[in-house]
Amino acid sequence: MNKKRNYILILIVIAGLLYMMKDAFFQPGAEDLKGNFKEQGFTRNENNTGPILRLYSVSTPDTLWKEMETYGNYMPHTKYGVTKVFFFREGSPVPSAISLETQLPAGEFRDNCIAMYEKDANSQVKLVHYPFR
Repeated sequence: MNKKRNYILILIVIAGLLYMMKDAFFQPGAEDLKGNFKEQGFTRNENNTGPILRLYSVSTPDTLWKEMETYGNYMPHTKYGVTKVFFFREGSPVPSAISLETQLPAGEFRDNCIAMYEKDANSQVKLVHYPFR
């Protein structure tokens, strides 16, 4: 009777471990989104002890607002840091880097920006449509 109970417990533990491993290795990510997002540029300050600022420029063929917000949520974020993702229409000029001082794309790219996602130091999220028009 004890052997049978031990085998059942071992099977339950193994099944639980397999389920946790499957769940850990097959998480959804940015590549699973419908927007066909392509990261075109990335800038990050070198401050490793304080607030970290991450700025991304991303191209997308469509304006799927919910997908843009989800894409932004997938991007790395540090407690008390700021993450900004600037979305540009695919085929238009996209900056390869964004100024850390202004935290905005250069002037010649601003008209091409269709939205900006921001997660601030308090982890508050906002998606602003057409911020430069």
